[in-house]
Amino acid sequence: MFLWFMQPDIWLTLITLTFLEIILGVDNIIFLSLVVAKLPLSQQNMARKLGLSCAMIMRILLLISIAWLSHITQPLFYRADAGDFVPHVDSARGRAVPDL
Repeated sequence: MFLWFMQPDIWLTLITLTFLEIILGVDNIIFLSLVVAKLPLSQQNMARKLGLSCAMIMRILLLISIAWLSHITQPLFYRADAGDFVPHVDSARGRAVPDL
């Protein structure tokens, strides 16, 4: 059940993702502090909380969508081929072959 705990590649991935989350969190705080500083003092606290909440919700939604995409077994989109629109041609006679 918990065999994934023993695999070093899982630990490396977890450490990498944790490091990236920390970097993105610091980046969000720096960006929000620059943007919020332009607001009046009465609105800064609410704007800071709203910005951090939106960033956290967005990150959670992106993680959920990645988890969903990793479990998909069927293709999401169908790419039409040119053969779907062009009639088949008999190369020996140069005429269209009817579909059966």
